Amino acid sequence: MANQQALEQLAEWIKGSSYTVLLTGAGMSTESGIPDFRSQNGLWKNYDPAYVSSVEALHRHYDVFHEFYSLRLNDMERLKPHSGYSILSKWHQESMVHAVATQNVDGFHKKSGAHHVFELHGSLDEIYCHECGSAHSRENFRKGEPCDCGGRLRPGIVLFGELLPEKTWESALASIEKADLVIVIGTSLQVYPVNQLPSLTSGKTVLINREPTTLDHLFTMVIHSGAKDTLIQLDEIIQDT
Repeated sequence: MANQQALEQLAEWIKGSSYTVLLTGAGMSTESGIPDFRSQNGLWKNYDPAYVSSVEALHRHYDVFHEFYSLRLNDMERLKPHSGYSILSKWHQESMVHAVATQNVDGFHKKSGAHHVFELHGSLDEIYCHECGSAHSRENFRKGEPCDCGGRLRPGIVLFGELLPEKTWESALASIEKADLVIVIGTSLQVYPVNQLPSLTSGKTVLINREPTTLDHLFTMVIHSGAKDTLIQLDEIIQDT
C-alpha cells in the first residue's frame, strides 16, 4: 500500500495543477489480466518475445508473428479495463487530467472514456496490410488471409525496428512540455524514446510503479505500489478533501 502522506501530497498537486499529463505503461494493463510478454522468463515458443514482435518476424516467421498477435487480440477482447482506468477517465472529465500518453496497445484508456489519448506504440484495434496500408478486419487477420495485393496483414502497432508515429509523438511531447504535473504509472521506463518524456517537463514528476526503476532518482516523488490500488486510494483522498 502506498504511503498515505505521499498520496495526500499528490492529491494536492493534482487538484492544484493547471495541466496534468499521464504516461502509462504495462503495469496498468497487467492488472486487468493482460500479460506483459517482455517480463516473461525464457522464450516464447523458442523465440524471444521481442523478436516475435519485430518487423523481421513479420517478414521471416509470419506464422509465429500471426499466432502471437492472434493471442494478444484474444486477450484484449476477453479482458476489461480495471477500475483504475475509470478513475483516470473521471479525472479527465473533471479536468484534473488533461492528456494521456500510453505505451499500451490495448486501447483501454479510450474504452474507459478518456480523451486526448496519445497511443505512442499504436493500437491492436487497427489491422492493415503491411504492403499497401489498406484497412482490414480482425477476422481477416485471424484467418491469416493476405490482402488483395498479396501483402501480409498486421496489427496497427509499432513493431521493434519501426519508428513511433510522428504526429502522436509530437502531440505527446508538446503536452508534456507544457505540463506542470506529469504522473507516470506502471512502467519500468526501459523503452526508448518514451522513457525520455518525463525529463522534458519543467513541472513536478511522479512515478507510480510496483518496482524501483533506474530512473527513480529523477522524479519529484516516487510511489512503489500497484496502479489500481494507488489510484483508488488517491481518488478517495481527492473526494474527501
